[in-house]
Amino acid sequence: SQVENILTSNPAVVKVLEDQGRHGLETGDRVTLSKVKGLDGILSDNTMSYEVKVTGPFTFELLGVDASQCSEAASQGYITQVKTPVTMTFKSYREALEQPGELMMSDFAKFDRPPLLHLAYRALASYAESQQQQGGMTMMEYPNPGDETAANVVLELAKSMDSDKILENNPSAAERIILHLASGAKSILSPMCATLGGIVGQEVLKACSGKFTPINGFFYFDADECLPNSPLPLADVAPTGKSRYDSTVAVFGKGAQQKLLDLNYFLIGAGAIGCEMLKNWALMGVACGENGKIHITDMDRIEKSNLSRQFLFRNSDINEFKSATAARAAQTMNSNMNIVSYQEKVGADTEDIFGDDFYDKLSGVCTALDNVEARLYVDQRCLFYRLPMLESGTLGTKGNTQVVIPHVTENYGATRDPPEKSIPVCTLKNFPNQIQHTLQWARDYFEGEFKQSAEDVNSYLSNPDYAASLAGQQNTKIDTVMSIRKTLVDERPVSFEDCVVWARLKFETLFNNQIRQLLYNFPEDQVTSSGTKFWSGSKRCPKPLVFNLNDKCEDAQMRNHFDFIVAAANLRAQMFGIKGRTDEEYFAEVLQNVIVPDFTPQEGVKIASTDAEAKEENSQPIGGDSEELEAKQILESLPRPGELAGFKLNPIEFDKDMDDHMLFVTACSNLRALNYSIPTEDTHRSR
Repeated sequence: SQVENILTSNPAVVKVLEDQGRHGLETGDRVTLSKVKGLDGILSDNTMSYEVKVTGPFTFELLGVDASQCSEAASQGYITQVKTPVTMTFKSYREALEQPGELMMSDFAKFDRPPLLHLAYRALASYAESQQQQGGMTMMEYPNPGDETAANVVLELAKSMDSDKILENNPSAAERIILHLASGAKSILSPMCATLGGIVGQEVLKACSGKFTPINGFFYFDADECLPNSPLPLADVAPTGKSRYDSTVAVFGKGAQQKLLDLNYFLIGAGAIGCEMLKNWALMGVACGENGKIHITDMDRIEKSNLSRQFLFRNSDINEFKSATAARAAQTMNSNMNIVSYQEKVGADTEDIFGDDFYDKLSGVCTALDNVEARLYVDQRCLFYRLPMLESGTLGTKGNTQVVIPHVTENYGATRDPPEKSIPVCTLKNFPNQIQHTLQWARDYFEGEFKQSAEDVNSYLSNPDYAASLAGQQNTKIDTVMSIRKTLVDERPVSFEDCVVWARLKFETLFNNQIRQLLYNFPEDQVTSSGTKFWSGSKRCPKPLVFNLNDKCEDAQMRNHFDFIVAAANLRAQMFGIKGRTDEEYFAEVLQNVIVPDFTPQEGVKIASTDAEAKEENSQPIGGDSEELEAKQILESLPRPGELAGFKLNPIEFDKDMDDHMLFVTACSNLRALNYSIPTEDTHRSR
C-alpha cells in the first residue's frame, strides 16, 4: 500500500491511497515504512517495524509512534507488511493418529470428509498391520481388489475405532467410502500420484526455505465422484498380473478401462498443462486401444525457457514443434498410444481441418490454452457439437479447472472474469508510483527499441512499395519513418563502441532530460486550480539522475547505471549483428570520452497530466499536409533498399528467461523508480 498522509497525532494515524485499494492489514500485524516525506524524519529508518491497530479499511494506527510534536504531517511513502517468523510444533505420528486435531480441507463441498477419511485410513492401516503380523511378512498387506470379506473387516475396524460417532452422520455414504478404499488400496493411479506428488513437492520446498505455512498434520484428498456407486464384483476388478492397467481396473473396473482405451480426444495446446495431460493419459491408457486416438495441436516451437516447466521436452528438442515432440514422448511412455500431431491454430480460419467430420469422431476436447479468446472459441465448438470440454489454466501458484458438459453444466463462456485493471497511460508515461508501473514502462521500451524499430527497418528494406503500406498508419506514420531514419542512418553503429555511446546518451535522455522537461512543465511547488499541490497523492515529484558508473541503489543493491549501459549496448549490438562485450574496464574507458550534449527544457511541450488528457491527445488525428510532406521527405532521404542489399536487422523478442533481457528491463525499471523515489527490486523479483 501507499501512504496518502500520516497525521501528527499520538499514536500516528496512517491513511493509505484509496485508489490503490484497502490496506488488507489486521490489528497486531507489523509493517515497515519507506520513502516517507515529512514527520520531521521520525520514520526515516526503513528497517524499523511497527505494530498496527486497524481503525478502518484505509486507516490504521502505528502503536508506539508519537507524532504529536512533529512540525508537519507526512505525505507519500510505502507500506510493507512484515511477516513475523512463527515457530511451529508438530505432534508425533502416533499422537496425531489418535488425536489429529483440525484437519485441512481439500474440498469445501465436503466439510465432513476429512475426519471420515482419517478414520478409514486408520482402519486400513490397522488391517494391514494385523495381516503382516499373522503372515510373518516384512511389509504390511492391504486387501486384494474385490475381496469383499477383507473390505468388510476394514469397515468393522473403522466402526470399532469410531469414538467420535463419525459414521453415524451418513452411514451408507460413509460405508461406501470405506469399502471402496479397502478394495482399491493396492492400486496406484497416475492422476492421484501427480496430484499428491505436487503437494508433497510444495511441502518439501516449505521445509527447505522456511517460508509459507506447512500442512499441520494430515491432509486428505479424494475424488469419490469418479467411483462406482458400490464396490464392483471380483470378476470385474481382479488383476491379471500382466496388464499395466491393473490398478485402474482394480478401482474402476474393466469396462471403464476399455472406455479409456477407446477414447478419441482432442488436446489443444502442448505447453505445461498439455504435457502433464499427455503424460497422465499415456499412463492411464487413454486412446491406447484399437478404436482410440488422440489429436494434439500446437503452433509453437520449443524454446529453451520452456524446458523448466514442460517436462516432455529436452535440450535436443529446441526449435522442434511442441505437438510433434510431445506426441513422440508420450508414445515412448506407452507405445500403444494412437496419436496424431498438428501445428495448426484452432479457430475460424482452420475449420476446413477441424470441421464437422473431425468433431463428429471425438469423445471430448481438452484445452491447454494460454488465452481467453481461444478458450471461448473452443467452448462454442464443444457446445455446438455437444462434446464435453476439460478446461484448466494456471497463473503462478494459482490454478483452475472446469469440466463442461453441454446442456448439463455451465459452459466456459457463460461467465466472464472482470477485466484486469490496466495502468493508466499518463501514469506509465509520466507519473509512476509503483515498481509495477516502472517495470511495465521498461518492458514497453524494450519492445519499441529492440524489436519494433528493427522490424520497421526490415519492412522498409523488404517492401518495394513501403510508402503505400504507410497510408493506413496516419497517426503513427511520422513516428515510424523518423524511427527508421534514426535506426538506419542517424544512430546506426559500425562498432561496439558506438553502441556504448548510444546507451550512455539514452541514459541521459530517459532519466535526466525527460525528467527535467517534466519538472519544467510542472514545477515542484505547482498547485492545481483547487489549491492543492500538484505533486501530491499518487503523483510523486521526480528528480533527474546524474550518471555514476559506480552507483548502487539502496533497496535492491544493484548497479543500475552500469547494468543499463552494459545491457543496452549489448542488445543494440545484437540487433545490428555486432559482437558485444561485458568487461567493466572497457566500458569505463569508453564512457570517459562520451560527450553528453547540454539540455535545455523547451517551451510549448505538451504533457498530459491525467488519463483523460492522454486519451484525448492520442485520439486527435495527426497530420495535415505539413506532416504528410515531412514524412515523404524523410522517406526520400533514406538509403534505397537496393543500396543495402542483404542488410537486415535482428529484432529481439523479449524473453523473461533470458538473463540479458531481464538485466536491461530491471536496470531500466529501477532507474525510473529512482527518478520517482520508488523502492527498487532485484532481477529475481522483477522477473
